[in-house]
Amino acid sequence: LILATIGLHPFRASPGSTIRRAVQDYHFRAMDDARLTSAHWGLLFVLGVALIIDVMKPATLAFVMPGTKAEYGLTTTELAMLPLIALTGTTIGSVIWGYLADRIGRRASILLASVMFIGTSICGFMPSYSWNLFMCFVMGLSAGGMLPIVYALMAESVPAHKRGWLVVLHGGMGTVGGYMAASGFAALLEPIFTWRILWFLGLPTGLLMLLLNRWIPESPRYLLERGREDEARAVMARYGIILERTETPPTQAAPSHTEKRLGGLIRLFRQPYAARTFTVVLYGLGWGLVNWGFLTFLPTFLSDAGYGRSSASGLLFFSSVISIPGTVVVAWLYGMWSSKRTMILYAALTALTMVGFAFLDPDPTRANPTILTILLVSLFVASGGVISMLSPYTAEVYPTALRGSGSGLAAGSSKLGGILGPPVIASLMAISPGLALPALASAAPIALSALVLAWLGVEARGRRLEDISSAIVPGTPSDSGPGVL
Repeated sequence: LILATIGLHPFRASPGSTIRRAVQDYHFRAMDDARLTSAHWGLLFVLGVALIIDVMKPATLAFVMPGTKAEYGLTTTELAMLPLIALTGTTIGSVIWGYLADRIGRRASILLASVMFIGTSICGFMPSYSWNLFMCFVMGLSAGGMLPIVYALMAESVPAHKRGWLVVLHGGMGTVGGYMAASGFAALLEPIFTWRILWFLGLPTGLLMLLLNRWIPESPRYLLERGREDEARAVMARYGIILERTETPPTQAAPSHTEKRLGGLIRLFRQPYAARTFTVVLYGLGWGLVNWGFLTFLPTFLSDAGYGRSSASGLLFFSSVISIPGTVVVAWLYGMWSSKRTMILYAALTALTMVGFAFLDPDPTRANPTILTILLVSLFVASGGVISMLSPYTAEVYPTALRGSGSGLAAGSSKLGGILGPPVIASLMAISPGLALPALASAAPIALSALVLAWLGVEARGRRLEDISSAIVPGTPSDSGPGVL
């Protein structure tokens, strides 16, 4: 892995003012107005598989926890260390891989993440709980890599007038598909091969991604940002894009010496990007507390309610299948109505669903199955809508040079909720029966994120990426005519 990283790292000068000004001299004719070609659909298919695999890895945690608890005789507090350690790795991995995507490229980062996927299958061989914790941390480092890269690449490759609804639909289906894969494999394989078989799936999924990497082209925007014009032309030819040079004088000032020294992550917290960073981080954190803090313990709650492990996994699988139409709805609203308002709406719906869980009977064995199923479906629809919009939105509101880092930070914030959530939820479940306190504690942050988004969020629907960037960075090249990117 280290040798592969060295081999893929571009040991050349960082993009300076010359390259940045050169990018302004080019226009992508008809890129944002073009129809989707077979090359676009092929890319979306391959990235969809990558997204499913990426979501499946951490989602598997929820299904290995009951078996791990039984085999090692763990208390609820001890068990909470498993998602805590794994999601710590995922949080760190998201930030690192997002930064790497801006340094070595989107395609190269996906390749490295796939190599790490293969190594994580060793989790199934670990003899003790402490070794499981260590390997789950490594698993988290790899699983955190795919999400920010996939969305950055999609945002930079899909035409603007179709980008919003298509990327959100793609992301929503990938999220649902990842959870379906995790719950489906758990329902089919765990009763026969125990919980350890779920970790072995890292081997075939990693090999699959290595194979599919052949059909993932590099982002043309990234290539031009790095001054690799010939490679950009070759990639854009696959999409039917003509690269033209214009004589428009550059309007963006060259980066200052101080700006060149600043890493991408530091720049995200400086003006003019600080407000956008705060918005997406809080939105991701709110979702993470619901998904990784609350949803992770649902299989355990269902087991306590009298469902067998296979039945609990089957119920969650059924709920995720039923939520698929909701993914189509959120994609339509995001792309056809309003990106900002749709994100606010689904965050509010998630908070209301969590309040509904708070009113369930404290005794798990007396929980109404019908109401429980309705709440589960509502939770999958609402929270699935939240996460399916977070990464596409983040990829839209940052410029090309920071898109990977920004996407990685947003993905990391969603996992940060997993670091904070499990110990808090476990403690609340230990001191109070039922789901009332855990549900209310999870509802508050996501509700707050909706309010902050209403205050600081920006509308991205139907706008070109450069237009969104120019709204906060005066002088950034934007739309200056038909067919211009």
